[in-house]
Amino acid sequence: MTELSYTHIDSPVGSLLVAGDDDALHYLSFPNSPKAFGPRSDWHQTDAPFLEVRRQLTAYFYGELRQFDLPLFLTGTAFQKSVWRHLPTIPFGETQTYGQLAATLERPKASRAVGAANGSNPLAIILPCHRVIGGNGSLTGFGGGLPTKEYLLGHEGVLIPSFLKD
Repeated sequence: MTELSYTHIDSPVGSLLVAGDDDALHYLSFPNSPKAFGPRSDWHQTDAPFLEVRRQLTAYFYGELRQFDLPLFLTGTAFQKSVWRHLPTIPFGETQTYGQLAATLERPKASRAVGAANGSNPLAIILPCHRVIGGNGSLTGFGGGLPTKEYLLGHEGVLIPSFLKD
């Protein structure tokens, strides 16, 4: 595996850790979330490989970008990768349920597996797993925490009734 670099990018949801190599982005981690991770001891800090990532994330949070166009490196099972590759097809400002996503992947009984794959998404926001919600419209698990998921959906104009936010 190639040596990875990392940097932090300020955002409305906190300082995001991004990591990758000269060819592709590998990880995006939220601060203060149950799944947050810091830079690994063999990574080195530099901003240079992440200028375009920073530009696109900034444009997203300013409402000027609706879909990311970045080279990505994905490590996971074939099923996980199929879920992750589908996420950017969910339009900005729209949601899809875990069951709908499973059906789209021609695995209609795999909604729990879709949820597990979503929970393992190494590039949240970039691969917008926040757009996947429970079958009843509720906000369910999210690696950045439910307040972050609610913020991202609100940023995109998705209105979630207060009784479904639990």
